[in-house]
Amino acid sequence: MRGDRRLFSGLDLSVSPGTFVQLTGPNGSGKTSLLRILCGLLPPAEGQIKWEGANIRSLGEDYVAAVTYLGHRHGVKDELTAIENLRISNALNGVEISKERAGAALKEVGLGGRESLPARFLSEGQRRRVSLARLLVCNTKLWLLDEVMTSLDKRAVALVRYLIENHLRGGGIAIVATHQDLELSTDRFQRLELTT
Repeated sequence: MRGDRRLFSGLDLSVSPGTFVQLTGPNGSGKTSLLRILCGLLPPAEGQIKWEGANIRSLGEDYVAAVTYLGHRHGVKDELTAIENLRISNALNGVEISKERAGAALKEVGLGGRESLPARFLSEGQRRRVSLARLLVCNTKLWLLDEVMTSLDKRAVALVRYLIENHLRGGGIAIVATHQDLELSTDRFQRLELTT
């Protein structure tokens, strides 16, 4: 629900390991709200979200430990360095990573030499890359990604495609809100289109 308006109803989605779900729809159709419901940040107005057969509300921290959610706002704090941002965002999700591991992940996403800069000195695309580095160190089964291609150049888009494909090959699930065709090499693909 957004105010008095119901965004979607009658939604029944089942996703098996190794599956990519592309979530599409016009602005305001509820893509972000659906992702926030799926990760447990918003309660559904009705029905329930299940993970491995159990309601996510009953799973608590076990579900949180299985999910990585990257919102359309990258969640990077200006006053912290790229390394600090990555380490703290992971610590908030119960994943401790060393300074060295964080630096290696940032280098892998193209931020080598910038990992100790306060985020306020990074471009929007570089700030998005700080957020994307979480995918290299999270070790979660379910990725919920909201417009992760925003502000990225072609090289970074290719990196996102690579990360998602590796995640799917390892039996992970990725539900991605995007208007772009990622051209992933996977046989397990679903498209869910929300309408206004």
